[in-house]
Amino acid sequence: MKTLKDAEFQGKTVLIRVDYNVPLDEEKNVTDNLRIVSTIPTVDYILECGAKVVLCSHLGRPDGQPKPEFSLRPVAEEAARVFEEEVVFADDDEVVGEKTLAMLEQFKKSDARIMLLQNTRYRAEEEANDPEFSKQLASLADVFVMDAFGAAHRAHASTVGVADYLPTYAGLLMADEVKYLGELLEEPHRPFTVVMGGSKVSDKIQVFRNLLKKADSIIVGGAMAYTFLKAQGYNVGISKVEADKLDLANEILELAKEKGVEFYLPTDCSGSTEFSNDTPKVSYAYNEMPDDFMGLDIGPETQAKYKEVLKNSKTIVLNGPMGVFEMENYTDGTIAVLEGMALAKDAVKIVGGGDSAAAVSQFGYTDDMTHISTGGGASLKLMEGKLLPGVKVCL
Repeated sequence: MKTLKDAEFQGKTVLIRVDYNVPLDEEKNVTDNLRIVSTIPTVDYILECGAKVVLCSHLGRPDGQPKPEFSLRPVAEEAARVFEEEVVFADDDEVVGEKTLAMLEQFKKSDARIMLLQNTRYRAEEEANDPEFSKQLASLADVFVMDAFGAAHRAHASTVGVADYLPTYAGLLMADEVKYLGELLEEPHRPFTVVMGGSKVSDKIQVFRNLLKKADSIIVGGAMAYTFLKAQGYNVGISKVEADKLDLANEILELAKEKGVEFYLPTDCSGSTEFSNDTPKVSYAYNEMPDDFMGLDIGPETQAKYKEVLKNSKTIVLNGPMGVFEMENYTDGTIAVLEGMALAKDAVKIVGGGDSAAAVSQFGYTDDMTHISTGGGASLKLMEGKLLPGVKVCL
């Protein structure tokens, strides 16, 4: 990939596509600024090279129309706090309209170094990857830097189209994501263990197929585990199951056997009679679950086993929690996996997916991880072995 080290920025205006699609509370305060903080290295590098920066991003799904609830103004305010300097906000419903162009001229003459455009999805042309809108965005700058890994799997005007009209480079965040979720997984340090959680097998089937060619062990938790157990003929009570994916689950199990990959499923599960933190928590062996039982986490025996496998691994990829960690009664499984990862002192530890990143942060394991991905869907696509549109433009 062409990275920032390959570019000349002195005296130029640089358009950086960032992913500032961050959560906001009812008062429109940013509740998690990780995606903003993650762009500091790229923005700082370009500013230190003597350039001015114009940032662009989407926020939510305004469906191609200017809607106040999706304005990036509160994000601009948070970015100013993160960067500890002025961030000029171009509050223009046309994104690149007369108001923005006038502000850009003033911006270039001022001492301010960072400008943020209005939500790119205020324009329907954004998601359509419209060439005219791409040209309008390109007209704002001399160079384009793609640093929005979280949006790299989408071929939109601001992620792909603009690259047709400007010299294009990968930002430092983008380069790191590709390094850890792409390149490193091609030649991992071994043993290489993949932890797969979450609710649906179907969401991650291509990830399974790709990583089964590379991994030494795969650990499964979350609701998807019950689909695998059900496929093997075990009673899982009223646990969440993808009934139409049982054959698919067996196909994955057969593929693991064929490739010689250790495939770990829960040997016990914790749960209750309903999806609630208020009903009594009980644990059962995988082959003893009663008809009224709902599995909500991996059980104590499984936690110990998974932790043992992880602490002896040299490369670990975590994608998905082990249970409903949002409920206090069902945090143990996810914490056990994070503890196992933390104990693997010399391992490369990669966290992909929004829920996994949230769990790492919530339980205080951020400093124990090598890389925490900022992309949900994008990280899955990259782990599937696919070339993302937003990565391709940087080649």
